[in-house]
Amino acid sequence: MDKTFLRACRGEATEYTPIWLNRQAGRYMPEYHAVKGRMPSLAFFKNPELAAQATLDAQRILGVDAAILFADLLPILEPMGLALDYKAGEGPVFANPLRSAADVAALVTAPAEESTPYIAETVRNVLSGLPAPVALIGFAGAPFTLASYAIEGKGSRNYVHVKRMMYEAPAVWDALMTKLVWQVASYLELQIAAGVEAVQLFDTWVGCLSVADFERYVLPHLTALIERLRGKVPVIYFGTGNAHLLPRTLAAGPDVLALDWRVPLGSTWQALGVTAVQGNLDPIVLCADRATVAEQARRVLAEAGDRPGHIFNLGHGIIPETPVDNVKFLVDFVHETSAR
Repeated sequence: MDKTFLRACRGEATEYTPIWLNRQAGRYMPEYHAVKGRMPSLAFFKNPELAAQATLDAQRILGVDAAILFADLLPILEPMGLALDYKAGEGPVFANPLRSAADVAALVTAPAEESTPYIAETVRNVLSGLPAPVALIGFAGAPFTLASYAIEGKGSRNYVHVKRMMYEAPAVWDALMTKLVWQVASYLELQIAAGVEAVQLFDTWVGCLSVADFERYVLPHLTALIERLRGKVPVIYFGTGNAHLLPRTLAAGPDVLALDWRVPLGSTWQALGVTAVQGNLDPIVLCADRATVAEQARRVLAEAGDRPGHIFNLGHGIIPETPVDNVKFLVDFVHETSAR
């Protein structure tokens, strides 16, 4: 029997609306903390047994239609030559951010089987414990967001170093993006070979760009990446704050377009004409009472209507303050309401 999530990815009719949630395995769950313990974050992400356990725990507890591989966007950059650390209260930090042509030239690319072999083992471990009707999603950071972290060295408000490189040294920028496209493609191809059934590209910082800058500095590289993956598994593209970029994003050819909470799902879907959409409840709704969760989830379902190809998700990730019972309630509500 074909999996409900995968049928929705293809825009096919399903008996109910499938649901999974960005960051469904995370710090809001006591089970996550029990698995992680005091292990440093980077070691946790790279541990195939514990990462698989976190993935499976979240799916089992929530009853979602897809599990997403528990990992992080940034460890892929470590074997390329960037010194990554996760600092308490600050998040991921690179000690040697990319600021020059020489820095970019020094970046190493290598097949994922050599540079990130643990990810394939994590996939196999998850598949050994995943219920048959549940799909497994692999993921990676999209090239722009990875480049931004690598250049800024940490989170940023204004992306000064990123945009300076784009504008002042476009050839250096293109060289960096070309290396990232190759490495991300290898990383996702390894996940696909190990058994993931769809992949999601996270482009959480892309909304800082104008349409013109997106078209010049990002779209050709994003298109090249998706072309590498085309026909292997469904590709989901997820950006935030990028409503103005969505029509151009379609030119890259994702199979599923994930929407953040800032845009109306129904009219945006209709205007874009894309086969399948994912989204797009505001994750902060899950911090409210259950009546509010039900009201807001019902609104998203009503916007999707009876149109096939809707995958219910949040417009960003679950935050640590979220009550687990509210997340369980949302999953059950979406299943039950959409099946009527």
